Amino acid sequence: MKTIIAEKPSVAREIARIVKATKREVGYLTGNGYNVTWAFGHLVQPALPDGYGIKGFHPDNLPIIPPVFKLIPRQVKTEKGYKPDSDVVAQIKVIARLFRESDSIIVATDAGREGELIFRYLYEYIGCATPFERLWISSLTDTAIREGLERLESGNKYDNLYYAAKARSEADWLVGINATQAITVAAGRGTYSLGRVQTPTLAMVCERYWENKRFTPETLWQAHFSTAGAADGGVVKFSSCKKWKEKQPATEAYGTLKEQGRVRITKVERKESVQDTPLLYDLTTLQKEANAKHGFSAEKTLSLAQKLYEAKAITYPRTGSRYIPEDVFTEIPALLLTLKSNPAWSGRLALAGEPTRRSVDAAKVTDHHALLITGMKPKNLLPDEQTLYDMIVGRMLEAFSEKCVKDVTTVVAECGGVEYTVKGAIVRQAGWRGVYNEETEDTVLPEWTEGEELPVAACSMTEGKTKPKPLHTEATLLAAMETAGKEIEGDELRQSLKECGIGTPATRAAIIETLFSREYMVRQKKSLVPTEKGLALYSVVKTMRIADVRMTGEWEAALAKIERGEMRDGTFREAIEIYTKQITTELLASDKLFTHKGSECPCPKCKTGRMQFFGKVVRCDNAACGLPVFRVKAGKTLSDAEITELLTQGRTGVIKGFNSKQGKKFSAAVAFDGEFNTVFEFPEGDKTGKSIKRRK
Repeated sequence: MKTIIAEKPSVAREIARIVKATKREVGYLTGNGYNVTWAFGHLVQPALPDGYGIKGFHPDNLPIIPPVFKLIPRQVKTEKGYKPDSDVVAQIKVIARLFRESDSIIVATDAGREGELIFRYLYEYIGCATPFERLWISSLTDTAIREGLERLESGNKYDNLYYAAKARSEADWLVGINATQAITVAAGRGTYSLGRVQTPTLAMVCERYWENKRFTPETLWQAHFSTAGAADGGVVKFSSCKKWKEKQPATEAYGTLKEQGRVRITKVERKESVQDTPLLYDLTTLQKEANAKHGFSAEKTLSLAQKLYEAKAITYPRTGSRYIPEDVFTEIPALLLTLKSNPAWSGRLALAGEPTRRSVDAAKVTDHHALLITGMKPKNLLPDEQTLYDMIVGRMLEAFSEKCVKDVTTVVAECGGVEYTVKGAIVRQAGWRGVYNEETEDTVLPEWTEGEELPVAACSMTEGKTKPKPLHTEATLLAAMETAGKEIEGDELRQSLKECGIGTPATRAAIIETLFSREYMVRQKKSLVPTEKGLALYSVVKTMRIADVRMTGEWEAALAKIERGEMRDGTFREAIEIYTKQITTELLASDKLFTHKGSECPCPKCKTGRMQFFGKVVRCDNAACGLPVFRVKAGKTLSDAEITELLTQGRTGVIKGFNSKQGKKFSAAVAFDGEFNTVFEFPEGDKTGKSIKRRK
């Protein structure tokens, strides 16, 4: 008897159907010489500190570095603390029995780092010695499963993948547990969560926020003129090559244009512009573009992609590669032909023609190749699933189409010593740009020649301001995580730096969601805005190793080396332990950054504690209560006197100088609601004519 273990029940059912294991039992399917069982993600996890007899947060216990990590069944939080999940414990018992009774095991968890860890942790926890083989497939189509079962690989082949996954898991435990306890001890009140990847990610969000808020715009002036263009009566608008910081030179240029009424062409340059096809999607690029184009969160995109994968519509989504190997490339024409019956895409198939090879490079394929459709027609897709599926189809057509070729003409004209320029373009070959009908319109300039004079039909002068870098969106944050904060232009260069990114394609969505759940940042439309809690934490850790994006990127590169067999996992573990000791010491010493003033002001919530006044927050000293009141509300910092009034009276008087999300000033009182959250109270006589409360 052979036992096949899948990562999810839905995948197990598909495999069971292929191997004809049709009899249902509790926790597995059986038949035809196979038992097919499943996990529900991670059934086993490293024990928390109390598993090693360490209770509470005490500086004397830090750093906590287990000599050997204990594995325990997945825990659930209850009113009395954490306890093993009963459903998980029951499934582990089923799996353990099946493993013991089997001649061999076939590992069919997701073919990646986490999928490997799910099985290996379970295998180790059970104490199993049954030999196992690996099913390594990139899609869940019947053909892929059958072919995979025919060419099973030795489980030992994936030992390095397991060592990398285990090293990542243990590093996250060591850094997360110790850093969280150390900074919480230093703060004295409340709980602050830190993590190996989470904290550098928060640092990038906060750094961009302050860069944006502290930006001082500069005024820029520019002069323009228009002249007759084509015979149809259109005009061509030239703009000054230079933008001036002062108004005077722009005024002079405008005056000269108006006075002379003519300009002389000094340069006409015509050259061919070739735009390469984009590379295929990996998960991170799909998440970035789905966020930018459709507002999907990274987590939502991953969830939708996983559903499409389990519906056999696309290949394995948690990939970090944008390339395919040669053998997959030979299947592309047939895959594209399956779109003939799809009215949304059939008309665009001709654009692809003979598939181009830019996305073909076996050396750049990691565990899995780039995202592709499988050729199976998806059925009954929900609107968002259809949107994501169409994105993957569209990108395939773009990636295998011809290059976009344009003739670009640049014309420079001069008047009074000031140069003006305009560009035109004629599309010679729309290529991949034609898939979505982008940039396929011609901008035709007259056949001007150098030395020719043109009449000024009209002239103008404009005032503009420099703009700060916008706040991060999930799309830009994912890009920053991918390159450890380096601003990279160009697909291929970005691809080459992926090893130095922070997190992995499979984990970045979860990291971003963790920052939301910890209340370190919020979404405002598409922008990611740090909360006062997030900014307060950043102010403490921003210069520390725990927030160093590049160092975290170096750890990811080391994990990739372990996966390739170029580094021992023990070497990585030793380095992480040293790092853990350093950051623990550093964070425990940060108590000076949490300086506070005591007060005789009683806590309005618990009535027993006294409020302590910190720089960013006022907090109850009763550990069982810990009521926090953040000082900054809508861009204004409340004074000690205003905070005291709020604590003693339940509300402040009307305070001026708050800023709305639209940038408008307003006045309001700050008050507690029934749960001691702070809200704005607007006085009678506002534009609505009545008092309004709004949580803040």
